Amino acid sequence: MISDATLAQAVRDGLITAAQAEGLDALEARASAASRSAWASPPTPDDESLRFVSGFGDVFVAIGLALFFGAAGFLLERFFGPLAMWLGIAASAWLLAEFFTRRRRMALPSIILLVIFAGAMFFAGIHVLTGGDPFTSTIIGVAQEGQGGEGVWLPGLATAGAAALHYWRFRVPITIAAGAAALSAAFIAFGSSFWPQPSRWLVSALVLVCGVAIFALAMRFDSADPERVTRRTDIAFWLHLLAAPMIVHPVISYLVTDASGIETSGAIAVLAVFFVFSFVAVAIDRRAMLVSGLVYAGVALGSLLRHTGITDLTLPATLLALGIFVLLLSAGWRPLRRAVLLLFPSPLARRLPSPLRNFP
Repeated sequence: MISDATLAQAVRDGLITAAQAEGLDALEARASAASRSAWASPPTPDDESLRFVSGFGDVFVAIGLALFFGAAGFLLERFFGPLAMWLGIAASAWLLAEFFTRRRRMALPSIILLVIFAGAMFFAGIHVLTGGDPFTSTIIGVAQEGQGGEGVWLPGLATAGAAALHYWRFRVPITIAAGAAALSAAFIAFGSSFWPQPSRWLVSALVLVCGVAIFALAMRFDSADPERVTRRTDIAFWLHLLAAPMIVHPVISYLVTDASGIETSGAIAVLAVFFVFSFVAVAIDRRAMLVSGLVYAGVALGSLLRHTGITDLTLPATLLALGIFVLLLSAGWRPLRRAVLLLFPSPLARRLPSPLRNFP
């Protein structure tokens, strides 16, 4: 078995092309699937295979990372200050990734180390420019304090650059999503800085723009790997996971201004939007939008139940209805996708993960 690091080095040395490396990666994925035991069902293109944990050793290392960074952060902040803490955490995360990511190829520790590295770089940048607590220096807070947004958008750009360097070195799929999140923070802060008091609607619009852009990028990776056997599908998964709440929340927040006082018409509109998102989720075979919209669907459904006079049993009835919906959708996911994909033109359907092997 050739590791991802060896393939990446072979590409850099000119021994093989990037396309050949992707082909070898796909071949290895298919060979691994074929070697599974008889009782395990082989993966199909319309299954979202998550590569979070490669073994219990990943969980064990994750526990060690939590203990290490918790203690190291406390000691660095106490003896050397906040900036040294963030920079020390970022440097430690990079060095640990050299072993657990580049050499051991451990899935969960690699994800944790990337998130810690990107977060530490972002918070270090905010601390340098604002001198304040990074946790309270939010995007809108910085803009409202007259910082011109540079207190967030400059660290956002720097973090995106650091994420790009991290991906060049380690090739962790979540890194693309981390860089996209940093760029989104920079874009939102920069756009908000043009207004002295940016409104919630303006911020929601900026978030929605970023969410649609990230969704488009995720679909680009998905369409390049409809069989879902290469690293592209992992990159797309994390991008969808990031884009979903950035699309769902701004859209539904226009319909729900007060969750406790939503009117019947607003509840119906929320449920209609939720079903539209459900259709999109089924079509692209990504469940992130469904998960992001479940809370809003529950609020809307609970409001409708209260208006019908069901007050004492609103919560359990809402949870029961959502549970039935999720279970039925999960049970009929593949047949439903067959029906949905038949509605699309054949050239477009071929570029989506599909249970249909031959299109007319």
